[in-house]
Amino acid sequence: MTAGAAAPLTLDANATEPLRPEARTALLAVLDTAGGNPSSVHGAGRAARRLLEQAREAIAARFGARPADTVLTAGGTEANALGVHGLAAGRRVLVGATEHPAVLAAAGPGAIPIPVLPDGTADLDALAALLATPGAPPALVCLMAANNETGVLHPWAAIAALCRRHGALWHMDAVQAAGRVPLSLAACGADSLALSGHKLGGPMGAGALLLRPGLALPALVAGGGQERGRRGGTEPLPALAGMAAAAAAAAPAGAARLAVLRDRLEAGLRTLAPEVVIAGAGAPRLPNTALVILPGAPAETQVIALDLAGVRVSAGAACSSGKVARSHVLEAMGYGAASGWGVRVSLPWNAAEDAPERFLAAWGAMRERLVRRAA
Repeated sequence: MTAGAAAPLTLDANATEPLRPEARTALLAVLDTAGGNPSSVHGAGRAARRLLEQAREAIAARFGARPADTVLTAGGTEANALGVHGLAAGRRVLVGATEHPAVLAAAGPGAIPIPVLPDGTADLDALAALLATPGAPPALVCLMAANNETGVLHPWAAIAALCRRHGALWHMDAVQAAGRVPLSLAACGADSLALSGHKLGGPMGAGALLLRPGLALPALVAGGGQERGRRGGTEPLPALAGMAAAAAAAAPAGAARLAVLRDRLEAGLRTLAPEVVIAGAGAPRLPNTALVILPGAPAETQVIALDLAGVRVSAGAACSSGKVARSHVLEAMGYGAASGWGVRVSLPWNAAEDAPERFLAAWGAMRERLVRRAA
């Protein structure tokens, strides 16, 4: 960055949140003091075990689970894979059409899709019909708490009621919802719930799977019997300590400020370009997320143009190895060709008050250039 130039504006929190100072402090404290493996029985190992259990207890308490039912992992993808593979035995797998690629991959090609309505919420009538299929084995339902691209929130209570009525289990990918909206395993009705540390503002390399009490879960990766035999491998203690601190700091009450900024940004977009579409705008959404469709403008073109202007956003799921393609989320919502025209704006926990105006200035200039080229 040249002298006097404005710092880049990063509006890609759904890919990763900036590290919270509380998480950095906790991470460094463990790196500086914990020299043992939590599975070792000597003094250093026991000290590391105490720190690990403190992190487990904090994460469990924050999200309404018991420590004994909290499996610590190396990230959200692992937590989702562990939950889906571990609970799918002997069950049909029903998976939401707009799920994150991590869940779609874990569910496998034989999974039965659950369609969504045009606003991005789960089609409850379709889900009820799938669950009531005569003679079919019980199901594992995979429906996320909030979509990573649109921010759309599924109707949790209705999904839980349908699953209970038909003897189905429900795995919830809560990676995007955690810390942004009130969330509790005990209250939402899910049987398993996946979390990611860096989406809370913690370090990368930490996650957790929360389980309903009494739910058995075989290990996806066998190893030394860690995590009560449910997840082999040494736990990433420094990252988990940072995740626990971030979870405590990520209060949904702070998200109300982001909702004001997001709404101001969307209002500005509609003023600049009446043709713009905000996907899922009619549904309940995360307070920080807007998926903006500019008709006729390829998402990759927009992402690159905005990046050159110092504004960082994403198209689709940022976990997809840097690829930009048509959004399967928008396709499932019925957007057709427009599925390749959307960019995701996701405000971080520390977004500046002028973030909407800075984005609008760059986006408006980009749109004007595209309009001139098309003329």
